[in-house]
Amino acid sequence: MKNIILNVIALLSCFASSSFAATEAGTGGGSFLLTLFIGFFALIVVFQLVPAIILFFGMLKGLFVRDQEVEKHLN
Repeated sequence: MKNIILNVIALLSCFASSSFAATEAGTGGGSFLLTLFIGFFALIVVFQLVPAIILFFGMLKGLFVRDQEVEKHLN
């Protein structure tokens, strides 16, 4: 197992050397349209989370809060 881990580390360091040699890594910024595109899909995710959270808390309430009809049958 130790031999496999050492081999994986050696391979990763060999493949990563070309990215370390890049002189202008990360200097080319994205365009404004790319930012709008990512922001649009982030808004979609956020607006889908709101109903999901409401449904989740409704489910928890249904699981942990007893109905009055169930209490009547127990008494």
